[in-house]
Amino acid sequence: MTGQPGRFRQFVRSHWPALRLRTILLSVLLFAAILPVATTVFLRVYENTLVRQTEAELVAQTAALSATAEALWPGSRLAPPTAAQRDAPDWYRPETATIDLGSTPVLPARPPATAAGPPDPAAQAVGARLDAVMQETSRTTLASIIFLDRNGVVVSGYGEGGSWRDLPEVSDALAGRSRTVLRRNAAYHPRYSWEWLSRASALRIHHARPVVVNGRVEGVILTSRSPRALFRGIYQDRIKIALGLFGALAVIAFLAVLVSRGIAKPIEALSRTAREVAAGGGVMPPPPQTAAVEIRTLYEDFGSMAEAVERRSRYLRDFAAAVSHEFKTPLAGIQGAVELLQDHDDMQPDERQRFLGNIAADGRRLSALVSRLLDLARADMARPEAGLAVDLRPPVLKAVDARSPDLRIFLDLPDDLPPVAAPAASLEVVLSTMLENSRQAGAAAVRLAARSAGDTVILSISDDGPGIAPGDAGRIFEPFFTTRRDEGGAGLGLSIARALLAANQATLDLVPSAKGATFEIGLLAAG
Repeated sequence: MTGQPGRFRQFVRSHWPALRLRTILLSVLLFAAILPVATTVFLRVYENTLVRQTEAELVAQTAALSATAEALWPGSRLAPPTAAQRDAPDWYRPETATIDLGSTPVLPARPPATAAGPPDPAAQAVGARLDAVMQETSRTTLASIIFLDRNGVVVSGYGEGGSWRDLPEVSDALAGRSRTVLRRNAAYHPRYSWEWLSRASALRIHHARPVVVNGRVEGVILTSRSPRALFRGIYQDRIKIALGLFGALAVIAFLAVLVSRGIAKPIEALSRTAREVAAGGGVMPPPPQTAAVEIRTLYEDFGSMAEAVERRSRYLRDFAAAVSHEFKTPLAGIQGAVELLQDHDDMQPDERQRFLGNIAADGRRLSALVSRLLDLARADMARPEAGLAVDLRPPVLKAVDARSPDLRIFLDLPDDLPPVAAPAASLEVVLSTMLENSRQAGAAAVRLAARSAGDTVILSISDDGPGIAPGDAGRIFEPFFTTRRDEGGAGLGLSIARALLAANQATLDLVPSAKGATFEIGLLAAG
């Protein structure tokens, strides 16, 4: 049993769809906006259904009573239908409800019956026999049932001896048409504080149906009843309504969990990780499977930022140590020479000149270091330029023209090379650095060859010098690493070249070669 929740959570995590933050928020807002409207519409529709249900009950009662009166009428030829009649397509004619609380006009309360003469004797005879049926029906259905003759005179029921032939529903019934109307309920008095929500509380439904004997209207069955009360109907349907409310609450709870899992909790976890990283620890966790797409992207961006910060921190620590080391030697030399000059006033002129020369040399070395450090800083701060499309040939030729005269250059630049997405000035600086490094390493010839490889242009620089020692191959791009320190090398040339290329998503790598040293520059083709 304990493993089932874990497996369920694992299943949910593996099948959870990637939802956008806007989708989650839009769902919540739409549901919040629709909920009150849906509740109002539900009450209105539900109450209208109650009214139509009451009308249907009155129609059923009057149909039964009208058929009973027709069967009891003297001289009636009403007989059970034959099998052929029952099988006819138009034999069954159900009457649909016609009342609608939103569109049906509401008539005034039914007025008192007007004075009239005696009712029709035949109707009076039928009424005497029908009265017991009407009373028993009314006792069960709570409907008011009145039987009128063909002149609209009341035979049985409330208003006996009066006439209601002028009522619209009675007039239509005397003309052979059943009709239902809504009328005000003069006897209505509110009993509950919430009854103002109901539109049908103060209304009464009146239905009139003709009694047709041998094709002639001989009487009318007039019924009326108040519709089932809204709140009584809600109470009677409380289980169904409770299920609906439970469903709505379940949807709200699901949306709340969705917002929590998709937005709130991932952001809280990211915030905790940010504090841990700021304190110098912490590991960037993967984004939760239930997080929104934007939150997952935020995790990825934060992870990239944390890696960049850590990488930059390591770089700064190493760089500071290297700068300190590089500056320490010339500064120590300058300081020692100055102290000797201060302590030995009787120093021979040639010795004094030698110490002053050492100070000048160390000063020039410091100046060169500062200049190269500024170049490295500018290269590190460089940003990609959008929309670059540079022909590779001009910067290559310009760098070649500025080479040392004792270095031979061989070019292999195809005519169909695509333009590259790198500044011409940066390419010229990098190539000049590479050619100067080859010359200083003792190379006599350098070959520059370019080729296209998909969306990349590869520029190869190969020389015939002594090459790079295997032990130094992994460090040549580190700042201040040089094998010519005694000759004044600062060890920043390759670092600056790689930083300049990296600013435009280009690469500089040392590749294996049988002789000399071979470097490859990977440039993005302009697209």
